[in-house]
Amino acid sequence: MAGSTDFDLYRPSEEHEMLREAVRALAEAKIAPFAAEVDERARFPQEALEALVANDLHAVHVPEVYGGAGADALATVVVIEEVARVCASSSLIPAVNKLGSLPVMLSGSEELKRRYLGPLARGEGLFSYCLSEPEAGSDAAGMRTRAVRDGDFWVLDGVKRWITNAGVSEYYTVMAVTDPDKRSKGISAFVVEKSDEGVSFGAPERKLGIKGSPTREVYLDGVRIPADRMIGAEGTGFATAMRTLDHTRITIAAQALGIAQGALDYAKGYVRERKQFGKPVGDFQGVQFMLADMGMKLEAARQLTYAAAARSERVSRGSGKEDLTFFGAAAKCFASDAAMEITTDAVQLLGGYGYTRDYPLERMMRDAKITQIYEGTNQVQRIVMARNLP
Repeated sequence: MAGSTDFDLYRPSEEHEMLREAVRALAEAKIAPFAAEVDERARFPQEALEALVANDLHAVHVPEVYGGAGADALATVVVIEEVARVCASSSLIPAVNKLGSLPVMLSGSEELKRRYLGPLARGEGLFSYCLSEPEAGSDAAGMRTRAVRDGDFWVLDGVKRWITNAGVSEYYTVMAVTDPDKRSKGISAFVVEKSDEGVSFGAPERKLGIKGSPTREVYLDGVRIPADRMIGAEGTGFATAMRTLDHTRITIAAQALGIAQGALDYAKGYVRERKQFGKPVGDFQGVQFMLADMGMKLEAARQLTYAAAARSERVSRGSGKEDLTFFGAAAKCFASDAAMEITTDAVQLLGGYGYTRDYPLERMMRDAKITQIYEGTNQVQRIVMARNLP
């Protein structure tokens, strides 16, 4: 599943396209039938998890040496995009598995990689990412969660908020302050397990969208973990967190692409069938202009996202340029803005029907909104881009 070796331009290989067809077929058969009910009941999409694990699509980014599929960054984007096309909540399974485990891949010891990437690849546990706190959202360096050394152990205390798949995941990458005098350079990263004594979870947030993916607070009350569960050297956790986001913001762009594609596909089919004034709604020029704009925005977002994925892959292989930070932020920002516009227009094209739960577009519009917010709001993305213009 490694895909093409040419990552200079967006150029999906035949293997990537075969992967897309396979994931789309699986998503339509095994995930789409449950999407509305998952949203309505705000329950975890267990059917999607089982289907993804059975087909080795839940964590495709894990290298083959650790038992994973060894998918490149573009292949990972394709998987997330195709799952999000039918169910945004379900697409967070492969997306957050990458977000949570990438710090281990980037900075963890070989022992840590083997201990956690293998079970992740085998589907024995999901991986979540714990950076944000009640008083530290966009200002992540202002976190208050502490980790204090105690012999061969670290003891963690604090609260993490907005943690995707919290309570479902077995493993958590947790950022904590180990030297409060050094601000961002006094933050370290750790792997915490759900079963560790002192780990507990808050009630699920009652959200506008992605209701099938639980978002909870993670409470760390004197959680005592072995010192070898630190990811990288002490004080490097914040740098690892930012490097991680450079890569994983592209997965949010992929999610946005999938949501937008699903909305456009549904709207196209509807306007071809729906008749008013004696002809299909899609024959009216005003509707055609809307569809054209939706398609144009979506393809522009896709090209930018795939270009960012190519840069992510080059950086992972040690041959990348230093503009990944810009491209990751730009892809996430542009694709999520486009998804919000496209899903809103799709609802409009269905008129009153689009506003009801009998059709999937209101769910897609609600789901699209979060892509403008998490992994850094789009206002923050614009600051990041301005500071890293290529």
